[in-house]
Amino acid sequence: MKLRKTIITISFLFAILIGNLNAQNVTFEKRTAFMPQFKESDPKRISWGYLTVPETWGVNNGKTIKIAVTVLKKNSTAKDSNAIVFIQGGPGASGIDNIWLWLNHPLRENNDIVLFDVRGTGYSQPRLDGGLGKKFLEILAKNQSEEEDERQKTNAAMSSKQDLINRGINLDAYNSQAVANDLHALKAALKYKNWNVYGVSYGTYMAQVYANNFAGDVKSLLLDSPVYDISTYYVDNTSNYMNSLQKVFKICKNDKTYDKQYPNLEKIYYEVIADLEKNPLTVTVDKTIIPSGTFTYNAEDFKVAVQQALYNKKLVEVIPLLIYQFHERKGESLGNLVSAFSTLLAMDYGVYYCVSCNETLPKNDFVKYQNNAAQFEGLNGGISFYKSDFKVCDAWNSNRTVAAKKGSDLANLSSSAYPVLVFSGEFDPITPLDNAKKVAQRFPKANYIEAKTYGHVPSFTKIGYKVVESFIDNPNQQPDLSSFNKADKVRLVTGITINKGVSNTGKSLGEQDPIFLFPLVTALLLMIGFIFAYLIKLIKKRYTTIQDKIVRIGVTITSIFGLALFGCLLMAILKVSEQNYFILAFGLPETFNYIFLLILIFFVCLILTLVYYIATIKKTDARSVVFSVIFSNILLATYLLYWGIF
Repeated sequence: MKLRKTIITISFLFAILIGNLNAQNVTFEKRTAFMPQFKESDPKRISWGYLTVPETWGVNNGKTIKIAVTVLKKNSTAKDSNAIVFIQGGPGASGIDNIWLWLNHPLRENNDIVLFDVRGTGYSQPRLDGGLGKKFLEILAKNQSEEEDERQKTNAAMSSKQDLINRGINLDAYNSQAVANDLHALKAALKYKNWNVYGVSYGTYMAQVYANNFAGDVKSLLLDSPVYDISTYYVDNTSNYMNSLQKVFKICKNDKTYDKQYPNLEKIYYEVIADLEKNPLTVTVDKTIIPSGTFTYNAEDFKVAVQQALYNKKLVEVIPLLIYQFHERKGESLGNLVSAFSTLLAMDYGVYYCVSCNETLPKNDFVKYQNNAAQFEGLNGGISFYKSDFKVCDAWNSNRTVAAKKGSDLANLSSSAYPVLVFSGEFDPITPLDNAKKVAQRFPKANYIEAKTYGHVPSFTKIGYKVVESFIDNPNQQPDLSSFNKADKVRLVTGITINKGVSNTGKSLGEQDPIFLFPLVTALLLMIGFIFAYLIKLIKKRYTTIQDKIVRIGVTITSIFGLALFGCLLMAILKVSEQNYFILAFGLPETFNYIFLLILIFFVCLILTLVYYIATIKKTDARSVVFSVIFSNILLATYLLYWGIF
């Protein structure tokens, strides 16, 4: 009798489970490309689609959401797809928008690359954006106190939250546990037996939760710039930043050349903070970025600008220059930094706060954050950009009907059987080296690689590509743990001639807008044609009057200088871009100072030639031809003035 009751009970529970799974039907539908650049792409090479999943896993209310998915098919004909699923960080950044990093990635040769937008981000539906990034940038641009910044940021976030609630979105359904369930469903929908899981930044925490919950899905696990303990993710924020910055101070102090160029760098850094607290610096910016056309740097903006520079090796190399530009209050070059702020804020902050306020901030103690920041007296309270998240999440989590998620204990990772590779960058200010070491210790089969001289997400470098490719091809083979020891040392940028127009020139030429550049190209071609045609005529003495000779010699010399300076400028931009693109935000190395001399000579020649032409116009033959070439030179000068290089 008891046995019969047990069988009936088990059968009943099984029926409920099956019914629950059926009620939460998961489907995958293919569709056309999300991005217009790929509308004509071969569906056999790149496929696009939506994974439909429950908004709230475990709740059968019929509400579903769509996860945007892009699959880059492998280049080889190998039968085993050996798929790699990439989990982007943020939280709130788009994975699919990173497709450009993957199109020609070495891993694509033998592996399918699965990119997806975490629920609520990018091309996934619904998108929990609300334009918060743009609002935050406009708040940062204002000349106001840290407290007012935090108040406005909190108000903007709460307005966005109310909008999400009005749209019927369950804010509690957006967290790492839900993303893990989405990934498990996606693997099944794409019919992969298992796959290699590749997470970066906050995506590494989501990857660990996924691996903890669905170990059988994981063939290998790759974690770059990993989150170790979400309960210290904010608490240790300030010391993580300053420990990385101290490495830059040390490099500068221990090298005579650097120390001569940037004496007492650490002292100057703190002086800038103190100065900007009393006297904020207002700079002009592109109105397409900030509608007001101005951005006011205060101490908090400066601190976060330096912190963000530590993410990238090439930016690390310009940190001393950046600090000294602030110290000297060189607003003409610092305006170019604002575009970097806009990039920093270019993610879906609705998801950022859903995830952060669900699982991260509730486990971080604000008092501990304050104590950590208090170690650095001159910093005056850490970085407000991150500190303000405490206030935002306090407001975000108020009056919630469901308690905030407390994250995962990740206990199952200690018994995992799959191989793991962990990366960490030497200068990483948000997920430092110690994080990666501790994460690697969680797994029985993990290797840790310290990426010397690099910052955040070092696996996306030339050296990193090789290490990752070797690991995925042979996950059970010992990787080259010293691979980054061969990296070029950090070379701090010195000897720069400041010129804000260089950045504008590089940006315009890089965009390759045919409508914008057509007049310039036409003018340059006319100048080249004139030089060849009239040099021949001048040599053959085809001109009878002295006025004709002088005006044509003047136009020829002006055109030669114009072509020379434009060619040299283009060459300098290309050469510096190969060395360190971020130098262009400030100007050019002093070795290219001759370009600015050429520009000066060009303008002098142009003015003299134009004045002489006007004065002798009645005595000049073929006036329209001569004027067309002079006008071409004027057009080149106009471009130089527009770019601000002169």
